[in-house]
Amino acid sequence: MNNIELIPAIDIIDGKCVRLTKGDYDQKTVYRDDPAEVAQEFEEMGFKRLHVVDLDGAKSKHIVNVDVLRRITSDTNLIVDFGGGIKTEEDIRIAFENGAAMVTVGSIAVTQPDLFLSWIERFGADKMILGADVRNGMISINGWKEDSNEALLPFLKKYVEHGVKNVLCTEISKDGTLGGPAIPLYQEIMAAYPSLHLIASGGVSCTDDILELQRKGIPAVVFGKAFYEGRIDISQLQTTLSIPFIP
Repeated sequence: MNNIELIPAIDIIDGKCVRLTKGDYDQKTVYRDDPAEVAQEFEEMGFKRLHVVDLDGAKSKHIVNVDVLRRITSDTNLIVDFGGGIKTEEDIRIAFENGAAMVTVGSIAVTQPDLFLSWIERFGADKMILGADVRNGMISINGWKEDSNEALLPFLKKYVEHGVKNVLCTEISKDGTLGGPAIPLYQEIMAAYPSLHLIASGGVSCTDDILELQRKGIPAVVFGKAFYEGRIDISQLQTTLSIPFIP
């Protein structure tokens, strides 16, 4: 079994590093004023990947915090995937021109599937992460403000058939709660589509949650709040997973 890929997250509102609870903008905690400094600290710990979410962009339906993205990618060598507000090809161009290695697209894949498929063809499936944000088994869109009529597995199926390799799945009811990840949901996805590079997101509360995802064969995990609140032991992950995080 391959080691689980560990991806710290930086969510941005008003240029600051924040976390929400269940996607609720009224339940916001500001952890740091400078996301670029946080990114540098992640790199110093030995992390290679970073998940950046422009929450202002998700709400406004276009990229907002491009300056923060540029600073992060200029100041680090992290492989950054960027999401939040990716609604047009121009948004994708802006993200890539400012250093993003990949973009995460969710809402457009629901509301304009032909457009999303054209982006896969133009930019390549390796550059696109399909965001599958789930509430009560259905895909949620536009910063989790709206629920669609798309059920999770059929939604994934049509894009896996068109070459999608990377899926970021957030269980919204778990996100920011420190209540533990939705492991049965991720196992269901992997059972249906074992070749996916599935990134689990939402609910990670401690080191053991990450290790349990590893044991269940989940390829990757995003974590934020648990890290910022000191619940994740990097040295334990380093030892248990035999990954040289800390230089």
